[in-house]
Amino acid sequence: MASWNSIPLEVLYTTLGWIAFFSWSISFYPQVILNFKRKSVVGLNFDFVVLNLTKHSSYLIYNASMFFSFAVQKQYREKYGLNEMIPVAANDVAFSIHAVLLTAFTLLQIAIYDRGNQKVSRTSIGIVCVAWLTVAVCVFVALPSHSWLWLISCFNTLQVVMTVIKYIPQAIMNFKRKSTIGFSIGNILLDLLGGVTNYGQMAVQSIDQNSWVNFYGNIGKTLLSLVSIFFDILFILQHYVLYPAWKNVTSRDVDVTGKKPLLKSSDHENKEDV
Repeated sequence: MASWNSIPLEVLYTTLGWIAFFSWSISFYPQVILNFKRKSVVGLNFDFVVLNLTKHSSYLIYNASMFFSFAVQKQYREKYGLNEMIPVAANDVAFSIHAVLLTAFTLLQIAIYDRGNQKVSRTSIGIVCVAWLTVAVCVFVALPSHSWLWLISCFNTLQVVMTVIKYIPQAIMNFKRKSTIGFSIGNILLDLLGGVTNYGQMAVQSIDQNSWVNFYGNIGKTLLSLVSIFFDILFILQHYVLYPAWKNVTSRDVDVTGKKPLLKSSDHENKEDV
């Protein structure tokens, strides 16, 4: 079984992993707290949350299986080399469990708080149904030959696809509203830190082992970091450059949920003329 060649790199690997865990885990709370304070989820895209639940559920199945299953680990080493380290760390499993719980809690907030006229799109519902139906088919295909590594790789692929898809509705919604009100930028900043440190963790393991199998052996984790970083930068640009708060209508003219102006434009003009 593979072991670390450098203790400092092992310590750095563990440190980066848990920084990623705390960054990604804490990133859920700004949105949850914002929803609680406003008693509203207007501005938060529901498709983002629904797709996110499928993404994190599939990623949890992959991480837990790779980390705990000796059968999966055996097949991984048979495919990539007997001396290769397992590409999933304890922080990956811990993050996935936490992510599923917090995403489910956010869905609960959507159910009980003011939603305005927002709702989950049929497209997202269809995507989720197709995703889990496809996974079910993969399970039946893998059972006869006990292809467990291939099976959990299907879950890993699913989480990558959902990672790409889940960000798109929120990005489009921000574009259409020309505003990021109701969408927590704190979530994005922490998500960006998590993506960078998660990628750094993989790089440290590859440097220590003098092998880049870690990157393509767990391509889902690699793409998760890269896709997250890309969309986080996009959201940061939307929040601070394209649609900053000072470009939006002032708070005295907009209600707390950002649903509609308190004063019509004509009334506002008449008020200024007085």
